[in-house]
Amino acid sequence: MRLRVIQLALLGIFSVLIVAAPQVGRADDGARGLFVNLTTDDTWSAAKAISFAHQKSLINGHDTAIWLNVRAVYLADKKRPSHVHGLMAAQGTSIQDMLAAFMADGGTVIMCAACSKAAGLAKDDYIDGVTMGSWPVVESWLFRDGMQTLGW
Repeated sequence: MRLRVIQLALLGIFSVLIVAAPQVGRADDGARGLFVNLTTDDTWSAAKAISFAHQKSLINGHDTAIWLNVRAVYLADKKRPSHVHGLMAAQGTSIQDMLAAFMADGGTVIMCAACSKAAGLAKDDYIDGVTMGSWPVVESWLFRDGMQTLGW
């Protein structure tokens, strides 16, 4: 695959992830996919990113992951209430509901381990199904052939 331009902020986070304990990553099976880098805990932006990843990518057969990092780690916190703005508010679902539905349909939510630690959060604080990220996990998604990236 051609060399991808990665945001400078990701490079800093990746360098921190290198020291995290390795986890088994997903195999490179050549399938097209989407890696969504979500960095905000703004629920309007997050709802749009999660909806896009779920309804436009995953539902259309693309292997899809959402990487929650920086302030986005708060979105999957079981104790933190959230709401959905705009047109999605009529559905009455929270951000946690949207993430759970995405994972139930086969999507992967990866939590930045370094950002979680900085936020004072651990795996037990998150909704069920979240994968704690390490460099091998993130790398197996981000640098796979056929993978597209989208920052939100």
